[in-house]
Amino acid sequence: MFSKLLIANRGEIASRIIRTCKQMGVKTVAVYSEADENALFVREADEAYCIGKPQVNLSYLNADELIRIAKKSGAEAVHPGYGLLSENASFAQKCLDEGLAFIGPSPAILAAMGSKIESRKTMKQAGVPIIEGINVALQDEEEAKAAAESVGYPLMLKASAGGGGIGMQLVHSEEELVKAFAGNKKRAESFFGNGDMFLEKYIQEPHHVEVQILADSHGHIIPLWERECSIQRRNQKVVEEAVSPFISEETRTKMLDAAVKAAHHIDYKNAGTIEFLVDKEENFYFLEMNTRLQVEHPVTEEITGLDLVEQQLKVAAGEKLQLTREEVKRSGHAIEVRIYAEDPKTFFPSPGQITALELPEGEGIRHECAVESGSAVTPFYDPMIGKLIAWGPTREEACRRMQKALDEYKIEGIKTNLPMLRKVISHQQFLEGITTTDFVNQYYLPELTTTN
Repeated sequence: MFSKLLIANRGEIASRIIRTCKQMGVKTVAVYSEADENALFVREADEAYCIGKPQVNLSYLNADELIRIAKKSGAEAVHPGYGLLSENASFAQKCLDEGLAFIGPSPAILAAMGSKIESRKTMKQAGVPIIEGINVALQDEEEAKAAAESVGYPLMLKASAGGGGIGMQLVHSEEELVKAFAGNKKRAESFFGNGDMFLEKYIQEPHHVEVQILADSHGHIIPLWERECSIQRRNQKVVEEAVSPFISEETRTKMLDAAVKAAHHIDYKNAGTIEFLVDKEENFYFLEMNTRLQVEHPVTEEITGLDLVEQQLKVAAGEKLQLTREEVKRSGHAIEVRIYAEDPKTFFPSPGQITALELPEGEGIRHECAVESGSAVTPFYDPMIGKLIAWGPTREEACRRMQKALDEYKIEGIKTNLPMLRKVISHQQFLEGITTTDFVNQYYLPELTTTN
């Protein structure tokens, strides 16, 4: 096992990794921008180094400086967390070239799965169902119009290198497609340095269901059940749960099998997630693969009893997985909500200083929090400030515990999405497990309009 690890990330995921490393006796090295000098994760690490100016491209995305600090501190491995450089093949290769273990899959896998177009082709070769669409990069509006005519509307226009809903848009007509194409291409180029766009058929009333896998370097791959991540705003997840309340046991088994097949086909190693869209008849289709730890990994930990960060470190150190697929039991139900510093009516970020913070406690309640009273939420980074997780022996009990915890959660000084989360978790459609990706548009936004 590694004796010292550099965390190439910030906020709550840095704190999360530090917690497991302390339990394993692994020293941690944090990096921070000038804006994060007083952040919680900086104090929690064994060592911390300033990496640059507040702007993300001058700090957390500075791969050469990250590696320099890792070597200077004597770290043997780098954990990228999620977001930032976590799926950057070039950064992973630089780590390996400098003798640092990269906590994740190989650079080749990162590159292959980082392109949604290439990953669609790969999954089709693996025999995993994919959504009908175009598997080439569209050069301009004319190519997009011709491709759309062959597939048929409605369609999802997507950025091949995209994530977090950036560069993605539902279009119902040629007119909407033409209007959307240039803007989404430009956003993709700005955020990802890659403006390649493609089209997929839109799945009606879809559920977003993903399978967590673990794979070691000895050929063993196990699925850790699935997560329902359908409640989203701006195509970005805000509520996740394990397991899905929608799919049947028969569909569940088929989906887990498909995820394992996909991982074997690409010789995957470490933790990863195969994401699917599921239609109302429970047909499922490959959506994308996330080659890193997911924001929503705690719900999987809560129902399996496993520490996924610990498993990542062990796999990266060359250890064999100690569990078989049959030995991974699921216990109860877990729900996670993402807490953002944002206006709950517009979803726009709401930076500022937190003047008071009271976290709820109780049986089955867990926090992954990046802030404390007095913390500054800056405009430089993603506005997610924490996660709240509730576990219960049944989904009904998990919902009840989450409702109570959200009612007791207090943040002052900034706007947050807590009012939205309270409405979602107490909504009858959510309680009944009817959680398609249209949920926010169908239930939350109309209610917001009529009550304001």
